[in-house]
Amino acid sequence: MERLVLCVMLAVAMAVRAQICPKRCVCQILSPNLATLCAKKGLLFVPPNIDRHTVELRLADNFVTSVKRKDFANMTRLVDLTLSRNTISYITPHAFADLENLRALHLNSNRLTRIGNDTFSGMSKLHHLILNNNQLVMIHQGAFNDLLALEELDLSYNNLDTIPWEAIQRMTSLHTLSLDHNMLEYIPEGTFSLLQKLNRLDVTSNKLQKLPPDPLFQRAQVLATSGMHLSSFALSFGGNPLHCNCELLWLRRLSREDDLETCATPQHLSGRYFWSIPEEEFLCEPPLITRYSHEMRVLEGQRVALRCKARGDPEPAIHWISPEGKLVSNSSRTLVYANGTLDIVISKVQDTGSFTCISSNPAGEAHQTVDLVIIKLPHISNNTNNIQESDTRSSDISTSTRGGANGSNVTGDVKSGVDKRVVTAEATSSTALIKFNFQRNIPGIRMFQIQYNGSQDDSLVYRMIPPSSKNFLVNNLAAGTQYDLCVLAIYDDVITSLTATRVVGCVQFTTESEYMRCHFMQSQFLGGTMIIIIGGIIVASVLVFIIILMIRYKVGLSLSLLSSLAIRQQE
Repeated sequence: MERLVLCVMLAVAMAVRAQICPKRCVCQILSPNLATLCAKKGLLFVPPNIDRHTVELRLADNFVTSVKRKDFANMTRLVDLTLSRNTISYITPHAFADLENLRALHLNSNRLTRIGNDTFSGMSKLHHLILNNNQLVMIHQGAFNDLLALEELDLSYNNLDTIPWEAIQRMTSLHTLSLDHNMLEYIPEGTFSLLQKLNRLDVTSNKLQKLPPDPLFQRAQVLATSGMHLSSFALSFGGNPLHCNCELLWLRRLSREDDLETCATPQHLSGRYFWSIPEEEFLCEPPLITRYSHEMRVLEGQRVALRCKARGDPEPAIHWISPEGKLVSNSSRTLVYANGTLDIVISKVQDTGSFTCISSNPAGEAHQTVDLVIIKLPHISNNTNNIQESDTRSSDISTSTRGGANGSNVTGDVKSGVDKRVVTAEATSSTALIKFNFQRNIPGIRMFQIQYNGSQDDSLVYRMIPPSSKNFLVNNLAAGTQYDLCVLAIYDDVITSLTATRVVGCVQFTTESEYMRCHFMQSQFLGGTMIIIIGGIIVASVLVFIIILMIRYKVGLSLSLLSSLAIRQQE
């Protein structure tokens, strides 16, 4: 009886086992764990009837094209998942969200091109992530945020030009990082400083010109100088276009024996073995400023571009210092570009002063001063005839008081010295004819710019006119308003090859009042009325004369008819 019961139970167990194991797969029950082996079975998709209690699942060497959300739903016991060597090109967001106990995920040798922020969400216990030999071109910045427990990350043999470096910095348990055979050009400094367990870093065959100094590498250097072998730390960086200057001197001081890394630049070190070059040949060139803006004078409100170019090895970084000695940064009025250009979008009189261009690299620094003078436009206060005084407040780019004084002097010169070059030939209630004569010979004038504002509106109005013009008709002016107008010449500076501006002159005029215009219109109206009346009389006289002629003609015609009738009767 006992034997019969045992046989029945064994038959039931085998039937259940046969039922839960997908077709073509092999299921191994290693109590209490279950392994489902479906490698090399020609599968086109993940079998839907996989036991949800599976601990190990192998689906390598098949033809699976995508991973869907339902494929691994509720498989909370899964520890090892292998999807290597399929044709997977798409993974549905949160497809692995239920694999809370997964330790190893193998996705190598597929056709993945992108990893999204939701691809590996919730996999906080994952230790091994293998993604090599795909076609990855992008990994979103948040894709690795939940993978801080990783011990091994393999991204080799892809097309990545950057990876989520901030997430890498937080993977403190990482011991193997494979980034070889990609297109990386830059590794942020300090990326590996907290990765105390990292013992293998492979960045072979990328586009790196340098490696940033890092405490991780310094630890390896200590091991080398103490006579210990570097078997505890492996760094591979061959196959990169290394730029062998002083920035790689720290790396050269590591003791290595069997590596064949070579230098790509500078030219005199090209092709030489990295480890055979003496330390004294790893040199840097201090910066030299080769081009910069000279003294600039521009009218208030114009855009100003201060330029500074430098050369050196490595490429110098350029910063600007305001006249108050403060570093200029990006703001609503200032833009600092990587090419050394400081762009002041809207200039103010308070910006007048000396700006300093500082060019620096590890070999030293160089600086050059650029003087900027902002010429104040004459502004008329509302309901007054007085010119507003200069604003003595400091600039929001931090200019000096001395610079403001210079700006005031220049304005005075403009008023007293150059106003005669611009005159108002004729002014009505809504227009003004401006004539100017720029006698100074300046080659390369691009155009003239006219700027004006009225006593009732402080806003500036700009007009651009051709360089051949000697006069300009200003339209749409307000009647009875006093205007301040300046003419500027915009030309190419031969010395700096930059666009410069020079004031031709300024003029002040007042448009006619509304009363004068109405009186003129009234006189025009009366004159026109008189003309109409006189013309009407003449027309009426002509009509009367024509009517008289017509009457005379009809009377004569009637008399001739009567006479002819009388003659016929007599006959």
